[in-house]
Amino acid sequence: MAKGRLGIAVAGTGAVLVLASACGGSGGGKSSQGELAAEASTPIAVTPGDGATAVKPDGPVEVRATSGTLESVTLQGGGGAVAGELSADRKSWRASRTLRPGTAYTVTAQGRRNGKPVSLTSRFTTLKPSKTLRVVDITPNRTGEKVGVGMPVFVRFNRAVADRSAKAAVERALTVTPEKPVEGAWRWIGDDQVVYRTKTYWAPYQKVRIDARIAGLGVGGGVYGAEDATATMRIGAKRITKGNIASHHMTVYQDGKKLRTIPFSAGNGSTREYTTTSGVHLLMGSEGHVTMVSPGRKPGDPGYYKTEVDWAVRFSNSGEYTHSAPWNVGIQGSANTSHGCLNLSPANARWYHETAQRGDVLDLTGSSRQVEWDNGWSFWQLSFAKWKAGSALS
Repeated sequence: MAKGRLGIAVAGTGAVLVLASACGGSGGGKSSQGELAAEASTPIAVTPGDGATAVKPDGPVEVRATSGTLESVTLQGGGGAVAGELSADRKSWRASRTLRPGTAYTVTAQGRRNGKPVSLTSRFTTLKPSKTLRVVDITPNRTGEKVGVGMPVFVRFNRAVADRSAKAAVERALTVTPEKPVEGAWRWIGDDQVVYRTKTYWAPYQKVRIDARIAGLGVGGGVYGAEDATATMRIGAKRITKGNIASHHMTVYQDGKKLRTIPFSAGNGSTREYTTTSGVHLLMGSEGHVTMVSPGRKPGDPGYYKTEVDWAVRFSNSGEYTHSAPWNVGIQGSANTSHGCLNLSPANARWYHETAQRGDVLDLTGSSRQVEWDNGWSFWQLSFAKWKAGSALS
């Protein structure tokens, strides 16, 4: 037999194995026939098999060296590469994450057997489910925005994730990576929304990356994650406002330095509704001009009011704002006469509005009503241990 290179096509729908070997000599006895049979056996196997369709996106993708070792493995699909891990003995490789549904993938494996290079290419397609799970919002998400050190991360989905084990799987697929590490945990506040809060406030002046690697994640009922989502949050200055409702003043600190002490008029306390809440609040947004309307009342009812206010900054979902109140500047700092908001002078209200960051801390004391942890973004009302109890991984 003349010296040359031996190429062997392996049976299948498309997998191609190439064995590079130098063969020579012409003694075609039993020994050489046995060696040829050994060379012809497939040294690399792939799961799922070549040509497979409707492969479950959360199923295993594994490459094994049935003889010899693996040198490298790539898994390509959906316009990118899928990471995997090669075993210490170089006998196997396994994809480290789930795959995108309805996507064609190609596995390319390189190895060596008996000192000779071998390679295999295999293709398969994942199933296309009728129902998918998608991330529809990650908050905060405003371009160029800097947020405060108390800011939580909200991830909302297009459909409910009702099962606890599915919730746990989703949490494992969510990662929060700050430049300055701090412990944190997720808590579900609805079947379609999960919130991340840290144990202590974020360190200021850093970026935080949020990744939802849910593509291919099975959450039951034939529902799979459609695609990954990512966002970046920028933490700004450490701004904390401390106020005492009974003494009618609050002081704003930035990075530990006092910026301004502001007199206010808080809720008059005649009813629970008109009592400004104590506790750790977060600023939820600078809304500017707001129409304040008495809840549950219509024109002509006792206690009905409709008031236009400027420079409004929300700090709860029960109608509490800081805002401009030029009508009672004279009693700000000495009496509480509002319906629950913190009435400020026009100048102070404008300054607070223009310097506020979503997620800034507003810590109020001195009233008989505590803000509920789920009223607005008042998540810091819970101890971290109680917060973590709302995680499906707890």
